Amino acid sequence: MLDSTRIWLWGGRLAGALVLGFLLLPIFAIVPLSFNGGSILAYPLQGLSLKWYAAVTSTPRWLHAVGNSLIVAVSTVAIATPLGTLAALGLDRIQFPGKSLLMALLISPMIVPVIITAVGVYFFFAPLGLANSLTGLVLAHAVIAVPLVLVTVNASVSQLDRGLLRAAESLGASPMTTFRKITVPLILPGIVSGTIFAFAASFDEVVIALMITGPGQKTLPRELLSGTRENLDPTVLAVASILIAISAGLLLLLTLVQHRSAKHHT
Repeated sequence: MLDSTRIWLWGGRLAGALVLGFLLLPIFAIVPLSFNGGSILAYPLQGLSLKWYAAVTSTPRWLHAVGNSLIVAVSTVAIATPLGTLAALGLDRIQFPGKSLLMALLISPMIVPVIITAVGVYFFFAPLGLANSLTGLVLAHAVIAVPLVLVTVNASVSQLDRGLLRAAESLGASPMTTFRKITVPLILPGIVSGTIFAFAASFDEVVIALMITGPGQKTLPRELLSGTRENLDPTVLAVASILIAISAGLLLLLTLVQHRSAKHHT
């Protein structure tokens, strides 16, 4: 006879599996349609074909959108990763009144609804001439990406062995040498995780992109949204499948980084 603990355990697993299946169901519906040989978005499939993926790689508007998304995401990472890392290190080393309040302010973009952030950024950037530009979009994405880096790096910094730092200082290592050869390698998994989160947050973001960019600066998510409104065809599903594959790849990379980090600490 099963005890109550085992029943709760298997019940929780079953509930988790059902929720996961519900969340993945749209993916299982979209991806097969992107390989449909016909132009009708319906089952059963009219054969299998890669022509819609070929259409993505040969259509200028999709290629332009992909290029814009990559430029914005990489630029966002280049800004957010150093800022978030330095903020995490500074908050860890310095004790002062109001530290908790400052931390709350720094991570507030993770809590505030993105539409509010988008509207606020637009009214702030418009007088500065940063609206309808990729520069403005990069700066806006950096605002939402820095907290992600800060939180992940802060988790790594909190587990830092202070004895190693004191040992390096006692052996005559300069602060820069200690930071470069001890601190950075130990918190590198957190930095890499924050970088992945920052890239994904920028690459998949659409609400701020709708507010900040104009017709000439469309990113891939914005072009995808426009495609679903104007001309829904399997090309849109092919783009959506590519985004799903990129997100899954980033998630797998993040899992590998966390696994290696846990293995290193054990």
